[in-house]
Amino acid sequence: MTGATASKRPEVVIALGSNLGDPTATIRAAMDRLAEFADGQVRRSSLWRSTPVDCPPGSPPFINAVVAFFPAPGLTPEGLLASTQAIEKEAGRVPKRVLNEARPLDLDLIAWGDERRDTAMLVLPHPRAHLRRFVLAPLAELAPDRVLPGWTAAVAELLAGLPPDRGLGRLDGDREKPWKPGLRP
Repeated sequence: MTGATASKRPEVVIALGSNLGDPTATIRAAMDRLAEFADGQVRRSSLWRSTPVDCPPGSPPFINAVVAFFPAPGLTPEGLLASTQAIEKEAGRVPKRVLNEARPLDLDLIAWGDERRDTAMLVLPHPRAHLRRFVLAPLAELAPDRVLPGWTAAVAELLAGLPPDRGLGRLDGDREKPWKPGLRP
């Protein structure tokens, strides 16, 4: 494939989160499942532990990650969204009863290349990704200089501008490694 052709291909970014059951195993299994929708390699961030944001009191910490890949030919953002929702259900997710409640798996379509959408079904890029350290820290591992549609700063700059989260830490195997704000993850 020529460079010109490759550069026109949209890259998909999906954020993964889990805080019920075995979150680490769930995230790793979901990453494997998402490879089914890729045309080529899936780039995977490290796993991160994060403090629940706007969740009910007593919610357990989340394990988070981000994947990036080129979508399989013929796949649309809406088709991928439907597939990610099916993967969530397979992992045991049930319809929300409480806003931001604990869940076995959450898959958010963050970006589809330079696509911008705002429909009842799908908003691209994800409307709150730039405010979430648990999305930006793993995304900065994969694409620190990437500027997503509608954003004026690169991922690493957005991350550096967020308030600290002392509960955020990158996992190394099963051990947590501290991460200091302002440093590249």
